[in-house]
Amino acid sequence: MRLTGAVCGCAAVLALTLGGCAYTGTAADPLSQPATIVPDTKTGVVLESLPSPVQKLDVAVYSFPDLTGQNKTNENFAEFSRAVTQGGSAILTDVLTKAGRGEWFNVVERTELQALLQERQIIQNTRTAVEGTKAAGLPPLRFAGITLQGGIIGYDSDESTGGVGATYLGVGGSTNYRQDVVTVALRAVSVQTGRVLASVTTTKTIYSVLFQGSAFKFAAVDQLLQAEGGFTKNSPATLAVREGIQLAVYALIFEGVKNGLWKFKNEKAGAAFMKALDEQKKAVNFKLVPPDSPEAEKPFVLVEPTRQPGVL
Repeated sequence: MRLTGAVCGCAAVLALTLGGCAYTGTAADPLSQPATIVPDTKTGVVLESLPSPVQKLDVAVYSFPDLTGQNKTNENFAEFSRAVTQGGSAILTDVLTKAGRGEWFNVVERTELQALLQERQIIQNTRTAVEGTKAAGLPPLRFAGITLQGGIIGYDSDESTGGVGATYLGVGGSTNYRQDVVTVALRAVSVQTGRVLASVTTTKTIYSVLFQGSAFKFAAVDQLLQAEGGFTKNSPATLAVREGIQLAVYALIFEGVKNGLWKFKNEKAGAAFMKALDEQKKAVNFKLVPPDSPEAEKPFVLVEPTRQPGVL
């Protein structure tokens, strides 16, 4: 059986495609990009620069669930993947350990407590088997005075949509956008009394933008040239959840300061951050002014967080 040139060409392309699948995503794949550290957000930069407290807070996070029940939106078929991350507790723990350059919270492990207890039991049994009844015991687990609870409580898709476009003599383009809103709630609860010490709710907008361009031209009397192109840019929902949690932790710290639960070492610096949050409803960065500066009468100057490569 003889194959035509077109069939042979298709077979060659198919063979190359199937062969390429063998190393897709590996070091041999020329299109594969290396993994990167999760980029900082503007709120995260400010949270890390927060002034230190008088004393670190011992806190525990048992869970931080997705309470929205939302699936990803899809106009063509039913989508069963969740609209937001299911790893809220992992994100909250990571954010807490970085707050104020790690000086605000001692986070104790509670999400995988069973695995921790089981490993401690293995260690104790091994010591007893080797050293007998005189084996030294493990130090007690650290306990927390405050539990942080809450979750992702809202995901409003298509909160705002729109677009604009124009065409002239067959050449034109258009832009469409969509806004989704994710809402996060966080509260601090006293372990001794069960009283809710402070509670905050934050929102973060997720943007999706579509750019399109097209052209229709007659290349000849009976020949029409048509060209189209475009791309879509979607803000990562997981980063939006992360920034919402970062602002929730940031605001919760100030709620506790207002309620006299904890306080800053540098009360003037803390007051400057707190005033900016009350006025602008977002995390705002400050820098210290040297005493010999012409602006010394203003000990704190409002600045935008420095935008580093990869900072959103």
